[in-house]
Amino acid sequence: MKNRTLFWIFAPLKNISLGVIIFLIFYAFEKTSNNQIIGLDTRILLSILFPLLTLIIEYMFFESTRFKG
Repeated sequence: MKNRTLFWIFAPLKNISLGVIIFLIFYAFEKTSNNQIIGLDTRILLSILFPLLTLIIEYMFFESTRFKG
C-alpha cells in the first residue's frame, strides 16, 4: 500500500515536469528559428498527451510487477 501511495505522489510530478520541459523546448525552438515550427495547439497537445501516455504505461508496468512477488 505504501508503494502505491508513493507511486501516485511521484509519478504524476515527474510527468508534469516532463510536459513542462517539452513545452519549453518547443517554445525555445520557435524563438531561435525565424519561422514557426509547430503551432501553439500542437505544442499543448504534445505536452499533455506524451506525459499522460507515459504515466499510463508506467502504471501498467507498476501493477504488473506488484503482483509478481
